[in-house]
Parts: sequence; structure tokens; C-alpha cells
Amino acid sequence: MSKRLEDFISNNREEFDDLEPRADIWNNIAKELDAWEEVQPLKKREAKTFSLAFVLKVAASVIVVMGLGFGLYLKSQKPAGVDLADINPTYAKQQVHYASVIEGQRTRLKLVAKFDPQLYKEFNAELIKMDANYKKLNIDLATSPNQERVLRAMIRNLQIQTEVLNQQLNVIEQFNQSKKDHQNENKDI
Repeated sequence: MSKRLEDFISNNREEFDDLEPRADIWNNIAKELDAWEEVQPLKKREAKTFSLAFVLKVAASVIVVMGLGFGLYLKSQKPAGVDLADINPTYAKQQVHYASVIEGQRTRLKLVAKFDPQLYKEFNAELIKMDANYKKLNIDLATSPNQERVLRAMIRNLQIQTEVLNQQLNVIEQFNQSKKDHQNENKDI
């Protein structure tokens, strides 16, 4: 197809050559451009100005965003806690042992809540106080210069909790036993 187009152009060359633009057309275009430039002189770029209020708003929003980012960064950098085994492996094992014993005893004590909620409430109030002391010691452990001493205090707290729970469970068992004995006496009569 391009061969046919080339042949057509070469055969009709004379007809294409007679269609040339006038010679003064470029002069007319140049005059019109000059006239347009005279009507609209070159404008200098004006510097943009910002009000003080706008600048302060932008600065305040940047400070707030940076503060939030810094706060989130600090929150994510909290220490994961102190590894008790690093302080004293023996104490760490004791802590795990007492914590598991206490958990089992608390489960048994919760069974009492079904039968005697008032008694459970009284017993649990004492345990809550001791647990709060334990949590405070655990927080102090991270910043204490004498971590072993704080760890011993934590273990002592767990021992006391275990003893209190044992006493509470014994009281409950004695109460239940006396209740059964009383029922048996009533049946015998």
C-alpha cells in the first residue's frame, strides 16, 4: 500500500506544488504575536504569602502527629518484663510452683461461691489484697537495684497466699463436716 501512495504522489507532484502558502503569512503571524505581547505585558510571578494563623495551624498539627507517633513508639518499647530465671533459677521454680498451687486452691474456693456467696466474698477480699501486693512487687522488680530481695518478697507473698487459702479451705471443710454431722444427728433423732 505504501508503494501505491508513493507512486500517486510522484505522479501528481505538480498538483501538490501549486498549493503553497502565501509569502506574507509568517509576517502576519509575527505581527499578531507582537500585538498580543503589547496588550498583555509579562507578568511577574507573585510570591505566595501565608497568614500567621495558617502557619501556626500547620505547625500545631505537625507537633500533634509527631507527639502521637512518639507516644506509640514509647508504648511499643515497654520492657517485656523481667525473667525470674535470670535473677535466681531456684526462686523462679518456686514462684511457678506456688502460682500453680494458688490457682488450684482458688478454683476449689470458687466452688464455695455457689453454696455460700457471703463466705466466698469475705475470703476473696483478703486474697485480693495479697494479690495487689504481689502485683506491686512484680512492678517494682523491674526497677529495683536488689531484684533478688524483691523476688524473695514475691515468693513469701505467694507462700502466705497459699497458707491463707489452705486455712480457708480447711474452714470450709470443717463447716461442711459439721453441717453433715448436724444433719446426721437430725436424721438419727
